[in-house]
Amino acid sequence: MRLTIACPEALRDDANQLAMVLGYGPSDAETYGTPNWQDAAGNLYAVASLPVSDTFTTAAQVALQRPAWDTDSAISMAGANRAQAALVFSLEAVEVAPDNLTACAGDDALATVAAMGLTHVVVDE
Repeated sequence: MRLTIACPEALRDDANQLAMVLGYGPSDAETYGTPNWQDAAGNLYAVASLPVSDTFTTAAQVALQRPAWDTDSAISMAGANRAQAALVFSLEAVEVAPDNLTACAGDDALATVAAMGLTHVVVDE
């Protein structure tokens, strides 16, 4: 399954902490980069789209555990838990909200982003 995840600008740091918990290592801290998507109200979002296993969606919704690779506590588990609390998961596209980390299933990432109510914008960062 492919997930497309829209991350509001204000949740980027926490969402990147969650990405490290669910991902493979420190490089996952760059999952949500420049917020270059915008909703109708002008709120900015960073978007990531990736193929995931069925176990990924379960892991994203149960109690988080610090990964074994994080021996120096680089991950803010408090931040990862805040992002997880904001997570909305749907098997079909739903509209984004500026206080939700919105994850929607769909094979066509760009179509999913559009159905989420986002348009691409150029942002200097």
